[in-house]
Amino acid sequence: MSRHNEHSIKDAIEQLLKAYKLDDRLAERRLINSWEEVMGKMIANHTKDLYIRHKQLVVVLDSSALRNELAMAKSKIIKMMNDVAGTEVINEVVLK
Repeated sequence: MSRHNEHSIKDAIEQLLKAYKLDDRLAERRLINSWEEVMGKMIANHTKDLYIRHKQLVVVLDSSALRNELAMAKSKIIKMMNDVAGTEVINEVVLK
């Protein structure tokens, strides 16, 4: 019996996500869910909101001192977060 039409489940799911244009949203969710792991518990505790809009990671913080410190490391944050997501999900960080 020939099995020309067999695909792994992983390949089938990836094709489904691409067909419905959900792969970008999945990468965004992966990035947001890894915020505490990448940035550390202290920064995550001071993060009040975190979302992505138009390839911008918007981070709402409750500490102006922490906001100033993170502002100096924006390019490093972008690189670390995109590395975790496995693709370029964000190209800018906005600190509020």
